[in-house]
Amino acid sequence: MTGQHPLPPSTTTTPTTRRQALDSPSRRFRRALRRRGVLAVSGAAVLAVAGGALAVGTQPALGEALGVPTASASATPALHGTDLDRAQAAATIVTARTVLADANDKTDTSTLERHISALSDYPTLSGGALSDRIETTVDTVQDVAQASADQDKRDADARAAEAKARADAAAAKAAADAAAAAAAKAAAAQAAANTPAGAKATASALAASRFGWGADQFQCLDNLWTKESGWNYRAYNANGGATGIPQALPGSKMGTVAADWQTNATTQVTWGLQYISAAYGTPCAAWGHSQANNFY
Repeated sequence: MTGQHPLPPSTTTTPTTRRQALDSPSRRFRRALRRRGVLAVSGAAVLAVAGGALAVGTQPALGEALGVPTASASATPALHGTDLDRAQAAATIVTARTVLADANDKTDTSTLERHISALSDYPTLSGGALSDRIETTVDTVQDVAQASADQDKRDADARAAEAKARADAAAAKAAADAAAAAAAKAAAAQAAANTPAGAKATASALAASRFGWGADQFQCLDNLWTKESGWNYRAYNANGGATGIPQALPGSKMGTVAADWQTNATTQVTWGLQYISAAYGTPCAAWGHSQANNFY
């Protein structure tokens, strides 16, 4: 129609397939940096990819290194082609050096160091060689970061295991010390109970609590066992084999009370009181029989 002018041809090629749509420079850059996980620049440089171009953001140092002014509210310079590749290389180096500095001391970083050195020639590189070095460096950065994280975990686990071992050892020592103290206390108590005075105290208490015998009955008991053994738990009559404070015959009879009858005066006293109660009824009856017959 008259007065109408045809539109100028578009300078932008419309992608005809999803694959082509996903193959923009910005997406290629993101895939490279995120090939095996999200890779951040750690605040050292901020790059914004938009419309297939890369703008240098809030970090002036990176812009200066690339020879590009930093982005501002009024203008955002864009990079294309080789400049874009070199900006990607610079960002990759920044990230790689950050990961290198933070790596666990036990992590092998030699390969990453070589890749950083090789990529540092990015101002003189372009095309496939530069892209390959970026991709290789990104892959190695991710490998080093993962290896460092794994080693950090192993170190933490080892420290935790060592701390637990120390705590367990301390607890075991405390338990052993407590057991030793208890054993020493028990041994001291047993030694005191095995003396004639200790045996008499035990006999007096048991006579009253278990059999209801008072002081008069205990006096008879004292007379009886002073005559028989002198309240010596080690007493032994070689002529007949009578043993211990009550002169049990044979001594093994006292094993019905406890297995320690040979070394424990309390065991002997307990058996002796049971025997007197069953055979004579009271200590005074047993003492009377002993006086009349010279045995009980």
